[in-house]
Amino acid sequence: MMDIAETLTFEADEDAAGQRLDRWLAATVESLSRSRLKALIEGGQVTVDAVPATDPSAKVVAGAVYAVSVPTPRPDAPTPEPMDLDVLHEDADLIVLVKPAGLSVHPAAGHWTGTLVHGLLHHCAGSLSGIGGVERPGIVHRLDKETSGVMVVAKSDAAHKGLSAQFAKHTVERAYIAFTRNAPRAKSGRIETQLARSSRDRKKFEVPHDPNSLAGKHAITNYTTLKRFGQTEGAAIGTGMAAKVECRLETGRTHQIRVHMAHINCPLLGDPVYGQKRGRLLEFDDESGTLRAFRRQALHAAILGFDHPVTGEALRFQTELPDDMKRVEAILETL
Repeated sequence: MMDIAETLTFEADEDAAGQRLDRWLAATVESLSRSRLKALIEGGQVTVDAVPATDPSAKVVAGAVYAVSVPTPRPDAPTPEPMDLDVLHEDADLIVLVKPAGLSVHPAAGHWTGTLVHGLLHHCAGSLSGIGGVERPGIVHRLDKETSGVMVVAKSDAAHKGLSAQFAKHTVERAYIAFTRNAPRAKSGRIETQLARSSRDRKKFEVPHDPNSLAGKHAITNYTTLKRFGQTEGAAIGTGMAAKVECRLETGRTHQIRVHMAHINCPLLGDPVYGQKRGRLLEFDDESGTLRAFRRQALHAAILGFDHPVTGEALRFQTELPDDMKRVEAILETL
């Protein structure tokens, strides 16, 4: 829960009526910028007559009481926090570990504490590369909060530069295991599209409707179907209700696998953003409630391979599925 330093309350007069909410508050609250107030509005920290007002462009209503909850200022840099880390390899230049689902990689809005960065600062006692800045020390790549799997973090600046170069050249081996709603029509394939921010939701990404569009960034995912589960009613024999798929990245765009698999009508099971009803698990549910309790996208970074940026040694790490995805697979096997 966010710590609130103070709550500012104002009653809108007739002159304020009809103005944009963020513009009026910026003129009223001199201590906060308009951009800061816009963020507070979108974050649910502004109410009108005790009801959250989350649209910065909403019109001010004369006589209404507006309250702005101002969060306690956060530290400029994350502080070390004790954390159990699943370390696969560590040397003077880098550390390789398995990130559990539910753990954010670095501080951002909504989770300024308790991230992987906080745990790394404690574990490495300050020996993380500073190239990523104070909020992302050592972070060369990231996994979504609810995606589990293997990651590498740079401890030295030399390692950070070397690893970043390998990621930029797409020479890093990255393989993910996903469980999808439906099975891909072709057992294996290559998905090559642009990925752009959604015009309807800036937190989401999408494949542009125009196949010739150059909006966004180029993205390539290669997939192989490892298993098909069940039989879709009324469909051709071999049309699976779900699938276990290995995805290998040539590029590493935000939400890439999640968007690409949804694009071919195989959204990740449990994905609350791109799966929607197509990704839900309830139709597969069993009496134990195993699938009903699964509340994340079924995605695990299983393999990470790269050349050590300092020694040149070829390194490759492979991790097994976490227990929650093993339980999902066990249920799917019964379809």
